[in-house]
Amino acid sequence: MKIYNNFELTNYNSYNVKSHCKTAYFPENENDVISFFSNHKDFILLGSGHNIIFSKEYYEKSVLIFNGNYNAISLSEDSLLEIEAGAMMWDVAKFALDHSLQGLEIFWDIPSSLGGAVVMNAGASGEEIKDVLVKVRYLDLIDYEVKEIAKEDISFEYRNSFFQKNTDKIVLKAWLQLQKANKDAIYEKMETIKTQRWAKQPKEFPNGGSVFKRPKGYYVGAIMDELGLKGFTVGGAKISEKHGGFIINYNNATGQDILDIIREVKRQVWEKYQIDLEVEQRVI
Repeated sequence: MKIYNNFELTNYNSYNVKSHCKTAYFPENENDVISFFSNHKDFILLGSGHNIIFSKEYYEKSVLIFNGNYNAISLSEDSLLEIEAGAMMWDVAKFALDHSLQGLEIFWDIPSSLGGAVVMNAGASGEEIKDVLVKVRYLDLIDYEVKEIAKEDISFEYRNSFFQKNTDKIVLKAWLQLQKANKDAIYEKMETIKTQRWAKQPKEFPNGGSVFKRPKGYYVGAIMDELGLKGFTVGGAKISEKHGGFIINYNNATGQDILDIIREVKRQVWEKYQIDLEVEQRVI
């Protein structure tokens, strides 16, 4: 396990909000993960650093990071992938492409670790990680036992799961069942998805992805248009003019800048629509 003191977290959150922590831990295998949780009761767990908002400039808590580490991917003969929690989903999608396997094209440009994707049932355009998931290996912090759970028992919902509701269960790895297909066709679908996403999303600025869950019967982007909130700014943070569902860091934004925008959006949406917008991103 690699350990760093007074660690800079700016490059470990996709908003690029400036923040530090007292100590950061980078596990390299399952035993490292188990050892960390056996010795730390108060902690912060980070995956890819997307879909989170740092609310503070400094954290006393120990931070465990799955980002470019604990990321092995292996393939069995029956097109079953075994993936460690720190693997980035675009790397998993590329691995699948290299082996002519379909089922992960939608993740070619989704910024998430495998662990994060399972916890929030990540996906887009009607496809989700649950569609290919077989089972998950996890550490139960109640009894510190390593356990496995089948997809049918994970209670997947839209951007939600058993693991989202039970934060004392830590994803260690997952198995995904894919299917053989034509490699060129897989790549074409991946590039089409990427092109379409880049055309709609503010990739030119640091952001954490979609900020709010889509309320039933509405689209967040359309709501922002109706309220005239595109371009609304607090400090260095702004609602993207390209897509109203995103907040961007355009000028050294702080976490509080982002949270202030969220509070104002929620206030106006409730006032006009009586909808309590649910924040998709995790505030730390």
